[in-house]
Amino acid sequence: MVDLYARRADGLRQRLPVRRWFGASDITVDERRGDEELIGGCDGPTIDLACGRGRLVSQLVRRGVCALGVDVSPVAVAATRLGGAPAIQRDVFGRLPGAGRWDYAILADGNLGIGGDPVRMLARTRDLLGPGGVAIVEFGVRGTGFNTMAIRLETGTERGPWIPWAQAGVEMAAELGASAGLRVLAESEVAGRHIVRLAAQ
Repeated sequence: MVDLYARRADGLRQRLPVRRWFGASDITVDERRGDEELIGGCDGPTIDLACGRGRLVSQLVRRGVCALGVDVSPVAVAATRLGGAPAIQRDVFGRLPGAGRWDYAILADGNLGIGGDPVRMLARTRDLLGPGGVAIVEFGVRGTGFNTMAIRLETGTERGPWIPWAQAGVEMAAELGASAGLRVLAESEVAGRHIVRLAAQ
């Protein structure tokens, strides 16, 4: 599996957890626990925004939960479907099925930062939820604060385009959530991953 990095415009480069994202069979017990914390309580229709290769959607479907992955990448969508789970190729800010009716909406793996505007991303997530629905959002480690930046993805030999991104530490969850019309229900930390459950105010 190729190593993948995110490079910021200031030159800082971070290795990304590709094996976990791809659902590799040899990921650690702690990595599995983090994923279980994200989806363990999902017992009704669930949408995974920017689902990547669909590891979370696939796990939910295997449990008998109605779930749908959404990703802009045709490769990611094809991989999700190959794994036996439904997925559609769409921009998360575009028209999506079931808007206003999902029980759960997931933003994992830093996807809160898509577009460089976490409030917009959280508001979009809120709008997808039905009455009593819950947004399950993975935030950055405590102390990260809130930062906007440009990043690009790199391997050892290839470089992608610069895209707007954002990082938000878990200490920002209540403030950002409130700005998007959400309130914090619960917060948990598993294996260094910070997962926050939010509902409409």
